[in-house]
Amino acid sequence: MKTNIVVLLISCFLFWPNSGWGGEGEGQATPDLSAIQVLDLPTAQQLALAGNPSMEAAMARVEQARARVQQAAAAWWPSLDMTGSGGRTRQSDTAWQMTRALASLGGKDVDQTTEEYAASLQASWLLFDGFYRKFNEEQAGYGEKSAAAAREDAQRLLVAAVAEAFLNAQLAQTNVSIAGADQDFYNQQLQDAQNRYDAGAGLWGDVLNIRVQLNSAKTNVLLSGREFEAAGYGLAALLGLADAAFPRHLSLKPLEQDVDVCTTAVPDQLIEEALAQRPDVRQLNLTIKQAEAGIGMAEARFYPQLQLVGAVNDARQGDFRLTGDDVGDTIALNLSWNLFAGGVDKARRFEAEQARREASAVLVDLRNQVAAEVRQDFTLLE
Repeated sequence: MKTNIVVLLISCFLFWPNSGWGGEGEGQATPDLSAIQVLDLPTAQQLALAGNPSMEAAMARVEQARARVQQAAAAWWPSLDMTGSGGRTRQSDTAWQMTRALASLGGKDVDQTTEEYAASLQASWLLFDGFYRKFNEEQAGYGEKSAAAAREDAQRLLVAAVAEAFLNAQLAQTNVSIAGADQDFYNQQLQDAQNRYDAGAGLWGDVLNIRVQLNSAKTNVLLSGREFEAAGYGLAALLGLADAAFPRHLSLKPLEQDVDVCTTAVPDQLIEEALAQRPDVRQLNLTIKQAEAGIGMAEARFYPQLQLVGAVNDARQGDFRLTGDDVGDTIALNLSWNLFAGGVDKARRFEAEQARREASAVLVDLRNQVAAEVRQDFTLLE
């Protein structure tokens, strides 16, 4: 039994293919459990990948990362903004009297209540920002790939967990059958011993001894049934079944009697394959690239920013009917360059460099863990 677990966990946990379970879609058709009488391991893994909520959450994280890529790409385009306002102002009597007095000097008169309307259409285009947008888009792209790798890793871990839970449930189901067979055996032995005793050819002590064995077998039947029920709850949770309720009509495929565990591979070859295929290793490599892009974003603060701005402005008093005489326009080329900010830019770059250093150290640690897992499992397999 332990050999079976090692073989399946090595295949599921270490060498998870890129184009494996689930695909790249929004999900897949869930098999109808009511039509399944005997559940095997591949079907259980497909059910888990289709129904486990963690897979939906992983896909949502991929979509979020994809949206961040689109947000980063949008920064290359011009921005167009429209504003409008309208208001009514009534001066106090004192202020109006003073305003009238000043206006009368020029032979004019003013109303105590005035209305003002304005509208503006402004376009702005960032021409240069120290390559911040370039590195920001790169970081977002690596983030999307990293989220996709994390989803594949979640699939790998889920499939491995389902395999272990399924094998444990299979073992519990087998123990139920064994305990039932033991009970039947001791029932027959008790009947034989009782017959021999009744015929005067047997001892009463034999009858009592077999009764003890029978009671023990009955206890094992109850315990094995509860262990199988508990294992079913864990498996049902991984499958994504509501309330972790394992269907009562469903049984598991019996354990295989003969399993070929021969392998010609050597640990170094398996380690090389694992490092090339494991999505968590690929995810950390992408995290390092994200950190490198973060350094470029931090260094962009040392450069000036150049922005082109154009605006059309309308303003009128008295009513909202704007005419061509009320229209003005503005065009400007703005340059801004922060020369000193208390060292915040250097600290930001140092932080980004340390993020890359951290990711690199975590990758080294993960590679060591992968090598240890392969060597440990290979030793158990032998």
